[in-house]
Amino acid sequence: MAVPKRKTSKSRRDKRRAQHKIEAPRVNECPQCHRPKRPHHVCLNCGTYRGREVEPLRTPAP
Repeated sequence: MAVPKRKTSKSRRDKRRAQHKIEAPRVNECPQCHRPKRPHHVCLNCGTYRGREVEPLRTPAP
C-alpha cells in the first residue's frame, strides 16, 4: 500500500485547497427582454429560449 514518506505541510495543503473557491453563477443577457438569465436556461422574465416562446410545464418535473 502506498504511504506518503513525509507529512504534507500546511502551506502545501492550503495551496491545493485554494482552488476550491465558490464562483458566482455565469449570467448572460436575454436577447428578447435584455434581463440577466442563466445560459442554456429559459428566461424567467419573458419565458423564451433560443428566440422561441416556451410553454411552462403543467405538472412539476420528478
